[in-house]
Amino acid sequence: MWAMGNLLYQLGSYILLLGKVFSKPEKKRIYYRQFLQELNNIGISSLGIVLIISLFMGSVVTLQTAYNTESPFLPKYLIGLGCRDSMILEFSSTMIALFMAGKAGSNIASELGTMRITEQIDALEIMGINSASFLILPKIVASLFFFPLLTIISIITGIFGGWLSVVVTGVIPVPDFNYGLQYAFNPFFVTYTLIKSTIFAFIISSISSYYGYTVEGGALEVGRASTKAVVYSSINVLLFNVILTQLLLS
Repeated sequence: MWAMGNLLYQLGSYILLLGKVFSKPEKKRIYYRQFLQELNNIGISSLGIVLIISLFMGSVVTLQTAYNTESPFLPKYLIGLGCRDSMILEFSSTMIALFMAGKAGSNIASELGTMRITEQIDALEIMGINSASFLILPKIVASLFFFPLLTIISIITGIFGGWLSVVVTGVIPVPDFNYGLQYAFNPFFVTYTLIKSTIFAFIISSISSYYGYTVEGGALEVGRASTKAVVYSSINVLLFNVILTQLLLS
């Protein structure tokens, strides 16, 4: 009973905070500068590791598919098709979102939590600034802008990693892999993964901001808030992954 009450309290506080976040900005120029800064903090700084993860992910998916479908009854081009659809439908959106929950989510929660315990947020409130909107809205908008872009980059890099592994290992003929990449392509799959990545971006940025913004105590509580942000963001990403798959692909 206590757990249910706490859950409802947290949900209510989260919704009320979002109400403050999406109120009308006082000075749009300041928000624009904050937005550019968050683009670098959340998106550009994550580009390198996303490229590395996607490259090896595409390579592993291709090789494992090839080694587990060694049958004369299965055409070789299915390996290219499997690499393409695996990256588009699942890996590039969900796996990158889980990684970003760990990296960007923990950074957001730690930054806001540190500002809360050092009374910087209180100082903004005293100056008459809507601190929730000023600090959180640029993070959410930057995430909504950059997560789909990271997903597209991940898809391209993952498919390239699969192609590279075929070229290096010779596990299947390269023309068969290339044919599989083009076979029965459904453009809606790209739309589907962009919808998922956009929703994941909002989940991660808003939940992480909530736990950082509402922290109470000292440095120890900031660490706990950062951990909660990663855990609950990841759980909600996986939950909404199932829901969106059922709604959009069924």
